[in-house]
Amino acid sequence: MRPYAITPLERQIPMQPPGSVNIRDAKALGQLIRRTRKQQGLTLETLAGLCGLSIRFLSELENGRDSCGFGRIMMVLDALGIDLVAYPTEETPS
Repeated sequence: MRPYAITPLERQIPMQPPGSVNIRDAKALGQLIRRTRKQQGLTLETLAGLCGLSIRFLSELENGRDSCGFGRIMMVLDALGIDLVAYPTEETPS
């Protein structure tokens, strides 16, 4: 869990491309990865071979484990053809 306040989930990212997904936590990222893997007809074993990672790691990632390393997450996203794009949030006056 984050030690600071989380901004409201209702906020929209400006000019968000169609079909894109707002990722606000590890669970949402895991769901995206699982859905994309299944849409591509890949098993955990096949994806593990494509990215050079263990099935256990991929399973933990798909189940929203917070402690998965960023570098390894990027390897999975690359193997699935998922681009990670970040947009700055709009600052609200205090």
